[in-house]
Amino acid sequence: MFESIGISPQELFGQVLVGLINGSFYAILSLGLAIIFGLLNVINFAHGAFYMLGAFVAWLLLQQADVGYWWALFLAPLAIGLLGAVLERTLLRRLYQVDHLYGLLLTLGFALILEGSFVYKFGSSGNPYPVPELLRGGQDLGFMYLPNYRAWVVIASLTLCIGTWFAIERTRMGAYLRAATENPTLVENFGINVPVMITATFALGVALAGLAGVLAAPIYQVNATMGSNLIITVFAVVVIGGMGSILGSVITGVSLGLLEGVTKVFYPEASNIVIFVAMAIVLLVKPAGLFGQEH
Repeated sequence: MFESIGISPQELFGQVLVGLINGSFYAILSLGLAIIFGLLNVINFAHGAFYMLGAFVAWLLLQQADVGYWWALFLAPLAIGLLGAVLERTLLRRLYQVDHLYGLLLTLGFALILEGSFVYKFGSSGNPYPVPELLRGGQDLGFMYLPNYRAWVVIASLTLCIGTWFAIERTRMGAYLRAATENPTLVENFGINVPVMITATFALGVALAGLAGVLAAPIYQVNATMGSNLIITVFAVVVIGGMGSILGSVITGVSLGLLEGVTKVFYPEASNIVIFVAMAIVLLVKPAGLFGQEH
């Protein structure tokens, strides 16, 4: 069937896999953005920089301390989350009561400082990061070859996204967190430290970006511009899913990654803009996004 239109099954399924991998990263990054915006009303334009930092922390741990991938999966998000907590407590906290534009400008400036510093220190060329030994090789499925590491990235990403959604939407702590952003005085009467909870929320959002950076390091080259190359697309994903919609960000991220992958097969010239075309169509039909709520 595919040969009749000049496309082999291997080519199609290969691009579907690429799209699924890209969609997994879109989902994790847009999830972190949705948590921060939906619960804190902050447009975090430094999210791509935190993603880049996660990859660099993993790379530096390996180069400087011989700390491998599995430890980096824990240590890098922890370090990025702590950096995010410092940023929230020292700068962002002052901007919650003013226009969203101030938070966007602050995080954009922070991202430019980080990216410029890393370009100055490490250059703009990529640094390879090895696939962990346990996940090397792949599986021959007959219709395509599936690398083990790429399968791990998809499974780990989706598991992380679903687990985060469940924790925020279906647990008591998540209910406290959502309530704290809407009525902090009421939540404080239950003995909950709201400022600490808000800091933890921002730290969680940027830690997800750092974790995505670690997952991406063995697939893409670790370089200082890897976050800025991705962040515009991720913002488009968040807008399509609905600003602040956690489930919408996950579903939309994976779906748009697959759409991008399939487009590369049938119309490669449009693959770089298909997500933005989808965003324009969605905004015309449903300005709040597919899963967003009209105000």
